[in-house]
Amino acid sequence: MMHIKRYIQQLSELVALPSVSCASPNLDMSNKAVVDTLASWFEPLGFDCRIEPVKDHPGKYNLIAVRGQGDGGVVFAGHTDTVPYNAERWQQDPFKLTEKNERLYGLGATDMKGFFPAVWAALQAFENTEFNEPVIIIATADEESSMSGARALAEQLMPKARYAIIGEPTEMRPVNMHKGILMEAIKIQGKAGHSSNPALGVNAMESMHSVMGELLRYRHELQQKYQNSHFEVTVPTLNLGCIHGGDSPNRICSACELHFDLRMLPGMNIDELRAEFEQRLQPVAEQHGTDIIFSTLFAGVPAFEQPAESELIQTVSQLTQFEPKAVAFATEAPYLQSLGMQTVVMGPGSIDQAHQANEFIALSEIAPAVKVLEGIIRRFCV
Repeated sequence: MMHIKRYIQQLSELVALPSVSCASPNLDMSNKAVVDTLASWFEPLGFDCRIEPVKDHPGKYNLIAVRGQGDGGVVFAGHTDTVPYNAERWQQDPFKLTEKNERLYGLGATDMKGFFPAVWAALQAFENTEFNEPVIIIATADEESSMSGARALAEQLMPKARYAIIGEPTEMRPVNMHKGILMEAIKIQGKAGHSSNPALGVNAMESMHSVMGELLRYRHELQQKYQNSHFEVTVPTLNLGCIHGGDSPNRICSACELHFDLRMLPGMNIDELRAEFEQRLQPVAEQHGTDIIFSTLFAGVPAFEQPAESELIQTVSQLTQFEPKAVAFATEAPYLQSLGMQTVVMGPGSIDQAHQANEFIALSEIAPAVKVLEGIIRRFCV
C-alpha cells in the first residue's frame, strides 16, 4: 500500500540537500549528502550499498545498492543533481518541499529526486521476499552537466543486470529513444592589420563566413540522409549558437570563434561526426590561409534507441498501458544500455517542470508510478 506521507517526508529530505551540478565552478556543488541519505534508506531494506567517488571529479559520488544475486535483474537509476536555480523567481524556498494545490514544490522534486522515494515505496511490497534476480539502485552524479557519474559506471563496466529503468520525468510513459547531443567550438586564427589594405592581414571573420556556409551545407546533407518519424523534429538539427570575433571596425579581424550544437538521431555516431567536421572544414582553412582550431565544449551524449519489440519495452507498455515514444532531451540511458542492458526511460513527473522555477510533482502521479515499479520488480526479480 502506498504511504504518501512517507513519500513526502523522504522527498523533503532530498530537496533540502542542495546538489547543483554546473560547468561553472562557482555554482557547482557536491552530491555526497544525497547519496549518503539514499544509502541510509536502502540499507535497512537489505541492500548492500557502495558509495564510490567519481574519478577526477572531487566531491562527486555514485551510489550502487544491490539486493539479491543473479545474472539478470533490474537497475533503477536516477541522478542526484539538479540544475542551478534563480531564487528570486521561486514563490517558495527551493530547498523546502512545499505542499499546495495537490502538488509538491521544490528544486529537483520532478527532475529527479522524486524517483527515489517512489522506488523505496515500491520495495515495501517485497519486505520479506527473496529475489530470484537482483534489484539494483543506481544514484549518479552530474547528469545535468557532464554526465561524469554515468560515464564512470560505463568505464567500470558496472552494474551488471538485464534491464534498466532510468527514472527521468516522463509521466510514466515509456521512452525508448531520444536524440544525442554534441557541442563544439571552432576557432579561426587570422592576422590583424589596418582595414584600409586587406593585404596587410588575414580576416578570420571572412573565413568563419565560409565555415558557417559549409556547416549549413552539411546540416542539409544530414537532414536528407537521416529522418525518424517518431520524433517531433524528425531530422537531426545543427544550431549555430554563438559567435565572437574582432575588436574594431577599422581593423582586420584576427580571431573568430563559433560555438554550435548538433542533435543526432539514433544511428548517428559522435566520433564519425566530429571527424567529418574536421575533414570538411580543412579545405576552408587552406583556401583562406587561416588556422582552424577544433575543440569540444561538451563530451556529448550518444543517441539512444531500445527496440519497441524488446521484452522490457513490451513489459512496461503493458504495465503502463502506454506505447513507447521518442523525446528530444538526452539522458543517461545510452551509458547503461552500453553495458548490455535493455533500457527504458520512465518516471513520475513531467519534463515540462524540469529546469523551471517553482518546479513541482503532482501528488496524483505518485501512487500509479509506485504500482508500475512494483510490477516491474515482480515481473523480473520475483
